[in-house]
Amino acid sequence: MTIHIKTAEDISKMRVAGKLAADVLEMIGPHVQPGVSTGELDRICHKYIVEVQQAVPAPLNYNGFPKSICTSINHVICHGIPSDGKILKSGDILNIDITVIKDGFHGDTSKMFCVGEVPSHAQRLIKVTQECLYKAIDIVRPGITLGDIGHVIQQHGEANNYSIVREYCGHGIGRIFHEEPQVLHFGRPGTGMRIVEGMTFTIEPMLNAGSRYTKLSKKDGWTVTTKDRRLSAQWEHTMVVSNAGCEVLTRRSDETL
Repeated sequence: MTIHIKTAEDISKMRVAGKLAADVLEMIGPHVQPGVSTGELDRICHKYIVEVQQAVPAPLNYNGFPKSICTSINHVICHGIPSDGKILKSGDILNIDITVIKDGFHGDTSKMFCVGEVPSHAQRLIKVTQECLYKAIDIVRPGITLGDIGHVIQQHGEANNYSIVREYCGHGIGRIFHEEPQVLHFGRPGTGMRIVEGMTFTIEPMLNAGSRYTKLSKKDGWTVTTKDRRLSAQWEHTMVVSNAGCEVLTRRSDETL
């Protein structure tokens, strides 16, 4: 397993890519309204990334993925494909996943959005999933293990009666979109690889309101849904391990991390 430890120059470029990805999520927020299609959200993000940021949307044509962003609604866990036929309605919850390439480096982040009036049980799922991400970020420092990260997420999610998706996980990131290591969102403390300074990876917990089991669409080969069609939520950040903790490279202006 090859882990790419980043140089100071690499990290400064990843800071730029991470900031751009965060900026896309801030820009698209006001457009997330009942009546808008996910295809329209994709076009707005694509234009912003390419024309304003002079960057590249990493998902577009990645292993054949047809769009520039992922839009996952309600029971879609991840990798939802934007479409003009998918119209947002009040009560929907939506994950928008953005990955930007700038100067050869990737910044990868996702955020949950509430469309119109969202029921309290859905808001709670979103909140607990974000807490799982923040609790994990809080412990990242040299010397901990990947199992420690997974354990913190699993413990908080399951304590709130949610299940943790196991088939999809966080990942190393840099010049390559998905590199080693895999960052699982469940695990036992003290197990797995030890984290060292200069590692860059994503943490992106996916929590389901029902069972943890997933289903991959045979039709498009991308869209992952909950098997029981109950709600799912996800939040994601890219970070670099520093000498004392970590720096979240995709932090948005509304976050105190």
